[in-house]
Amino acid sequence: MTGADGGRKDARVVVADDQTVVREGIVMLLGLLPGLEVVGSARDGEDAVRLVGELDPDVVLMDLRMPRCDGVEATRLIRGRYPRTQVVVLTTFADDDSLFAALRAGARGYLTKDAGGDEIVRAVESVLSGDAGLSPSVQRRLLERLSETEAAVPQPPEAPDGLTAREAEVLVLIAEGLTNQEIAHKLHVSTATVKTHINNMFAKTGLKDRAQAVRYAYAKRLVRPRSE
Repeated sequence: MTGADGGRKDARVVVADDQTVVREGIVMLLGLLPGLEVVGSARDGEDAVRLVGELDPDVVLMDLRMPRCDGVEATRLIRGRYPRTQVVVLTTFADDDSLFAALRAGARGYLTKDAGGDEIVRAVESVLSGDAGLSPSVQRRLLERLSETEAAVPQPPEAPDGLTAREAEVLVLIAEGLTNQEIAHKLHVSTATVKTHINNMFAKTGLKDRAQAVRYAYAKRLVRPRSE
């Protein structure tokens, strides 16, 4: 981290963990690491949010499982109120649910508590430079989870009769009962663009009106009855 005079500044860190022995151990470890300055420690999520407001740290090392306000909620509050402060989750638990919840809440880094000092320094430097600070094991779990998610999502049927993906999307929205204006709003395009897609879709399929388009969408399995 670079200071106003162009020199390197230590990253100011707050540590949040509800277990006193663990929290003090982390503070002691960070005090031995180059480039880091511990400016405060919090015993739970509420305390962490308060300290961030008072101390304006660069980074919070955040435990997830804490009373009153857990690390995920504290991360969400900090990133919403004090967006300059980055959050690196530091936890014993490396399960997928807590990982994704923390990342969705705004955490930029995620380390397990068996991480070494060099790994912690790299994670802090990464999030302050705008990158994600994830341990190698967490990166693997993230990629595995994304692969599983992609495999689990059913792929939409191929658009029939030479329809483009956008024309098929408009057709599905028509079948769901949306007006041209509502489709335009949902797709972030103009109403004129929606009309163009509809005209092209009608020309390719030979359809004459919206009622026929709805029947066509169900017949081609682009839309399925809600009972299925």
